[in-house]
Amino acid sequence: MKKLVFLFAVTISTTVLADDCDNPRDDFDGLYCLNKVYQEADRELNARYQELRGFLNSSEKSALKRTQLAWIDTRNSQCSFRRDGSFFVSLNCTTEMTVDRTNALEDRIRECRATGCQPSKL
Repeated sequence: MKKLVFLFAVTISTTVLADDCDNPRDDFDGLYCLNKVYQEADRELNARYQELRGFLNSSEKSALKRTQLAWIDTRNSQCSFRRDGSFFVSLNCTTEMTVDRTNALEDRIRECRATGCQPSKL
């Protein structure tokens, strides 16, 4: 029982330290924090994408999907690379691009609400 309590206490301590994103202890804590921010940005992007789809007809949805896939290819080529059997991702780059794309989708949503969707901007 004492080992379980000790393990639990160590796990909580490590998690608490890793959650101090204002002062990460090391690069791994910094990576943990950057990933949390990216995950939230990605969640927001997916929500806006689904919201925008709700305004579109089937051909506009297809156009949106094509532009989204093109954006994913661009993000991947600009923010990641492979070298010597390893895969590298810049979470700063990925997060910035994701936020920019979310903003672009929000602009389209705003247009759809105000004046109707403009397929040329999808």
